[in-house]
Amino acid sequence: MSTLEQTVADIKRMKIRGALDIAIASVAAMKEVAKEDAQDTDYLLNKLEKAGKKLKNSRPTAVSLPNAVNYILHVSEKNKNLEQSEFRKKITAAADKFIRDQEKALEAIGVIGANVIEKDETILTHCNSDTVVHILEKAFDQGKNIKAVCTESRPRYQGLLTAKELSEYGIQTTLIVDSAVHLVMKKLKIDKVIVGADTVCANGDLINKIGTSQIALCAHEQKIEFIAATESIKFSPQSLLGSTVQIEERSASEVIKPGKLGKVKILNPAFDITEAEYINMIITEYGIMPPQAAYNLLREKFGWELK
Repeated sequence: MSTLEQTVADIKRMKIRGALDIAIASVAAMKEVAKEDAQDTDYLLNKLEKAGKKLKNSRPTAVSLPNAVNYILHVSEKNKNLEQSEFRKKITAAADKFIRDQEKALEAIGVIGANVIEKDETILTHCNSDTVVHILEKAFDQGKNIKAVCTESRPRYQGLLTAKELSEYGIQTTLIVDSAVHLVMKKLKIDKVIVGADTVCANGDLINKIGTSQIALCAHEQKIEFIAATESIKFSPQSLLGSTVQIEERSASEVIKPGKLGKVKILNPAFDITEAEYINMIITEYGIMPPQAAYNLLREKFGWELK
């Protein structure tokens, strides 16, 4: 199996998961396609376009994937008149820069996010976000004596990964079932909720792991800050043009063994939408912003894609 086909399969099966990791893996796969044998630059450009389409179709909701692929395709189109060897160099350099930039973004968000956390605070998080984990580890390194509460994040239980990572790092961590959020916010006196993102829309709405919107509503009701932490690669330029993000519907087999409930219909949406009005701030590598500022960041960062 080629690197491309393996990456597509791993993204579909969620062996590669998390919007940032998906973006980086996709660009790395495109880089490998650029190294494959080709008759000329046009042929290679065509291969990259086909590869990009396969990658984009592997998971429809995480906008970091099409953003990453479109960036490489933009560089490809821009350099299509170059001789093949020079064309390959441009794609390789662009892919390497993209990966470095995402790693720098993660580090920057960790520092900025840690500064938002106060000493002795208890932070609730949902699902498994490299960005959130990095923030909490940075805050812990600063000696803030924080505690973490992680949801199970059913049906894939990604929250168990977060709980394990944080606990092994030395952070006092509690795992709860998803439906206990409202009670636990009161019982454990949650100070802040910090979640990652799969997509941020132009109006500031957040698309993230299913259950995020319910947590935001609970936080709003209890006057607890609800914070999203995300790299700018997860902002959706398509939303500026009125496009809506498709919410991925995954197999019912993730919820229950097929046929166990007879004819009962099983719905398994992977994500939901948290409206901007329930989000106190978004932390990006560029700093802290209100969700309403998403439009400006999109225009500045993705202007080339809207031309």
